[in-house]
Amino acid sequence: MPRKPATEPKRSRPARVADQIKDWVVAQRLKKGDRLPGEAEMIDRFGMAKGTIREAMRLLEAQGLVTTRTGPGGGSFVGEVSEERARALLGNYFYFKDLTVADIYQIRRALEPEVAASLAGKLSEADLAELEALVSQYAAPAATPEEEREQHVDSLKFHAVLARHSDNALLAFLIRFMAQILSDLTVYRKLYAPHNHELWESGRNHQIALIAALREGRAEDARTIMADHMATAQRFMEAQEAEVMKRFIAE
Repeated sequence: MPRKPATEPKRSRPARVADQIKDWVVAQRLKKGDRLPGEAEMIDRFGMAKGTIREAMRLLEAQGLVTTRTGPGGGSFVGEVSEERARALLGNYFYFKDLTVADIYQIRRALEPEVAASLAGKLSEADLAELEALVSQYAAPAATPEEEREQHVDSLKFHAVLARHSDNALLAFLIRFMAQILSDLTVYRKLYAPHNHELWESGRNHQIALIAALREGRAEDARTIMADHMATAQRFMEAQEAEVMKRFIAE
């Protein structure tokens, strides 16, 4: 007999009510800090028992969408999920997905060159100085595995900071999330452990060239430099990944 397609597990009543509350907040165009109705009004508005409403509000609070204050002037208020919290929650989802370097770079190669091109000639001297300060943190090759790890993490901060300036909030979030995921992957899989002078030199040279193109408003050059940076980094990082796996199997 043919197998039935997998179905989504049935969601609990508090979870469904939490969704209704979110929909209501959007429909009312409430903003961060706006007061939410009291418990009695919630019970009446959504036709649910006190326990269900309380559990729904706890779910929303755990998601960061509701904040609660006690004392005079206290109550429940509309919250706002920070980018850091959103990235952490999404990171937890992918924690057991066994992502590879290739998976991550497939996204980075598609997105980062376009962001680089879009920012050419648009960054202030302060913005460019911030990028230059990051590159200066790995001005010389690492002398120890610990320094190698820090340099890998710092070099990914360069991309997160650059993406922050994008006018496209979704694009900026995705790039910053990819940088975080790769940083975490590098650390917990110890992809930094095999010393790689070429990876350091290539990455740093690409970033220096990119800053120059951004400062001078050369959009096509910025796109090309970032595309080459991503392709070269992927090749080196996949080699690092393979080397680590080979050592792991040997042990």
